[in-house]
Amino acid sequence: MAEKLKKGDAVEWETPQGKTSGAVKKKLTAPTDIKGHHVAASEDNPEYLVESDKSGKEAAHKPSALKKTAKKK
Repeated sequence: MAEKLKKGDAVEWETPQGKTSGAVKKKLTAPTDIKGHHVAASEDNPEYLVESDKSGKEAAHKPSALKKTAKKK
């Protein structure tokens, strides 16, 4: 993924149930835990915290898993 993502960017990603969309909440550059799941993020290997439009749940995704989309009106 060549695009840089930032807070508020609309993105989509694949889930076992199909494609879903949401927004970037923040870039993770240090190891952290989200709902009991350890995210091994670092400056060299960042991940993004995203919030699902459908469920409102948060999850961390690698940049390669996210595709920037047009903002919804």
